[in-house]
Amino acid sequence: MWWVEHAFGRAHADARPEEDTRVRIFVILSAFSAVFVCLTLGAVHAALLTAGAGGGGSSHPNAVVRADLVDRNGALLATNIVHYGLYIDPAQVWDRPAAAAQIRRALPRVSKTRLEAALYGDRRLLVVNRLTPREKVAIHNLALGGVSFEPEDVRVQPLGESARHVIGNVDTGGVGLSAAERAFNDEIRAAGARGESFQISIDLRVQGVLENELAAAAEATQAKGAVGIITDVQTGEVLGMASWPASNSRNLAAAATYEMGSVFKTFTVAAAIDTGRADMNTLLDASEALQIGSRRITDFHAQNKVMTLEEVYLHSSNIGTSLLATQMGPRVMRDYFGRFGLLDEAPFELPSENPITPRDWSDSTLASLSFGYGVSVTPLQVAAAMAALTNGGRYIPLTLRKGGLPNAPVRQVVSPETSRVMLDLLRRNVVRGSGGRAEAPGLRVGGKTGSANKSVNGRYSTAHAVGTFAAVFPADGPVNARRYQILVLIDEPQTYPRTGGFVAAPAVGRIADRIAGFLGVARRADPYRTALGDRIPAFEDLEGDGR
Repeated sequence: MWWVEHAFGRAHADARPEEDTRVRIFVILSAFSAVFVCLTLGAVHAALLTAGAGGGGSSHPNAVVRADLVDRNGALLATNIVHYGLYIDPAQVWDRPAAAAQIRRALPRVSKTRLEAALYGDRRLLVVNRLTPREKVAIHNLALGGVSFEPEDVRVQPLGESARHVIGNVDTGGVGLSAAERAFNDEIRAAGARGESFQISIDLRVQGVLENELAAAAEATQAKGAVGIITDVQTGEVLGMASWPASNSRNLAAAATYEMGSVFKTFTVAAAIDTGRADMNTLLDASEALQIGSRRITDFHAQNKVMTLEEVYLHSSNIGTSLLATQMGPRVMRDYFGRFGLLDEAPFELPSENPITPRDWSDSTLASLSFGYGVSVTPLQVAAAMAALTNGGRYIPLTLRKGGLPNAPVRQVVSPETSRVMLDLLRRNVVRGSGGRAEAPGLRVGGKTGSANKSVNGRYSTAHAVGTFAAVFPADGPVNARRYQILVLIDEPQTYPRTGGFVAAPAVGRIADRIAGFLGVARRADPYRTALGDRIPAFEDLEGDGR
């Protein structure tokens, strides 16, 4: 500055106007340079510091801080992408009819009524939201006055319908409305603020197989609906959960109840074994129908003989399990059904339907309960109960949290010895009993069929049935070994037979066969199968309808 001031003086003293001009140019250039530097520093500050102030990498003022939802292996289930809202300020539109015509050509999905309300209104108005970047460019290229855009975050599920009942939805403000998005809303938002993703227990590979096979089974049987659940019995983690058709807004696994039929014989037999009232060699007289008051209980495929407990289970005898239930009495049956979680709403992150339980526990009711009538439960409840019977006897609440529920309220419902016996019996039922169609080579699948007629206008209808198969694999090894539970329920199949062994068991076998590699389950020879020479069971799907 000292040089500049004295330069002016020297220029006037020496009468050199050309130097005076050079100095003035220098001063102007210096001023412009200083302003440019300030603007550049401000832009850098805004880019590096201000953009990060919103957290979660927000790139615009309307960004919603919500983490990506991913499966247990990091595969993307839901994420936010930037869309745009189209706004019109009518005061700045010169030719309204022309603008309406051009916008509708560029964006055919826009509401004509909404567009005209914006063009002929008296204030700036949102015309349509969720414009894709391509749609935004198409409107922008029209170069219309009064048209502007505001960015907005939209929650999307890249896989479309897959796992939609598990993932759920989010409102425009970024708040979870249903399923996992709602159950873990605060944690998902917190993870987004940290720039992290949020994992749930679902395995997208397992989920895909479940959905594929469930749809195939439902379509093949012309069913009204279908449900499938796959869980880790040692941790309670849900690896797959599906409802068919996917377009149904209800998650049938948690929000629908069914009378499950002969699957409940598993819980009746387990209670008898755990209380010491029976073992595999206990004899039960099923040589003739069981009369309870005016009610006559029969077997679907009557053996008309005295049977061991094992035979009762493998032949799915209504008479045999009714005898067990009435001998144990209401106190024991209520106690064990409560232990298995069949009398209360399932503890789960997603809203679940309450079971429909009996008001009285008479002998007739006990008989019905023993083979799956007189109580309506959710598939989720049955999946959790089957897991408890096959993991050493521990009831572990099912969860969508990867790794299981922290500090889960685990309770012992049957002894480890009872669990081992039930695992063995479930496997025998696939090899020699009603579950033969669920077999998967080398995977040692165990399980139980279930069939029940549905009540229509107060009467059980043979034309409206539910077919179920509840399975576990591998059924061998220590009770604390890693194993997986699969439940498939087919609602109102139209093909015949409608029983679980025909409509649900084959799907379970195919599911186990396809997911074993993902879960690290090794195939190997099975002593039961080897002993039988790998033959098909002599009898098929022998289960009672319970009427």
